[in-house]
Amino acid sequence: MTTKSPSVAIIGAGIGGLTLAIALRRKGIRAAVYERAGELREVGAAVALSANGTRVLHALGLRDRLASRSAVPAELIYRHWRSGRRVAAFTAGDDYEARFGAPYYGVHRADLQAALAEACGELHLDHRLVDVASRNSGYELVFADGSTAHADLVVGADGVHSTVRRWVADEEPARYSGTSGFRGLIPVDAMLSLPDPGAIQFWMGPGAHVLHYPIGDGSFINFLAVVDDPPTWTGSSWVEDVPADRLRAPFHDWHPGVREMVAATELHKRWALFGQEPLPRWHRGGVVLLGDAAHAMLPHHGQGANQSIEDAATLAALLHRFPPDEALPRYERLRRPRTRAVQRSSWVASVLLHLADGPDADERDRRLAAIPDTLRWIHQHDAEAAALG
Repeated sequence: MTTKSPSVAIIGAGIGGLTLAIALRRKGIRAAVYERAGELREVGAAVALSANGTRVLHALGLRDRLASRSAVPAELIYRHWRSGRRVAAFTAGDDYEARFGAPYYGVHRADLQAALAEACGELHLDHRLVDVASRNSGYELVFADGSTAHADLVVGADGVHSTVRRWVADEEPARYSGTSGFRGLIPVDAMLSLPDPGAIQFWMGPGAHVLHYPIGDGSFINFLAVVDDPPTWTGSSWVEDVPADRLRAPFHDWHPGVREMVAATELHKRWALFGQEPLPRWHRGGVVLLGDAAHAMLPHHGQGANQSIEDAATLAALLHRFPPDEALPRYERLRRPRTRAVQRSSWVASVLLHLADGPDADERDRRLAAIPDTLRWIHQHDAEAAALG
């Protein structure tokens, strides 16, 4: 550190906010996390952690905890929606780790969040932020229960519908993508028709796709089924309850393994999938954005959590090395181009995964042979090294 360490208030106890708290604490910077929920609870069933995320978490001392609670997919497979034909397949496991320098994990979100929360230090639940104001060379945070807190820096890690983002950028909310997601966590034993349950797999079809992978000890499969929906979202929340047949209907003529999977879930909820238009700025004074608050992205590269982890590692490294008035602009300059590129790539993938059979799908299938090289720029990234390079 070149100056006295600032005190940092982190709004949001998601994966990015908790990772930042751990990273700052390990560098001797005091950080307190404020979470609106009264308890930490999972949103969605699981998280796919690619090498650019696990590299950071290992460096924070979580290697053993993650390895003991995560599944390592054996292959990456792309399949035809109806026949189940293997369009493209690549070995994973040790080959993936050798290629990218860190493993790929499928982990239950609750296990990951618990591991992060245990290591993060100061965590305040049931604190819903309602206002931020400049006070005494720092910031006063006002919460819904009337309590307040003061910090030198404020980090908005409060997700797609961020309160802090309105203070920083005064931008419209994240944009609905015209697609919705349905999730489930299914015992492998219940998947009698599903080929290769130990792999991470994409099933690609007209107007929809399904991604699934093993988690934990490999006895459960997490899936995300994404379908094209009307281009507007009228719900008052980003998630809503739906009848079971609302999930089954788009897949009624798909491969039996897919039909089995989506029919088995007891989580009959529809998640609206949002992406954030690039913001004009990520920080205002000493208030800065991280994760989905800054760059909400579609989940088709599995990078939402991983990019938040990268943000956390970058911001912590810079705050350790530079005073805040230098660290925050550097953080924005480093992270905006990379996250924007991942956002764009995820929007493109959304279209490509939903192509109907025909020449365009055939061309996509030919290009899938190069996926390990095509996505190398995402998976091999070392966030802390980039920050200090």
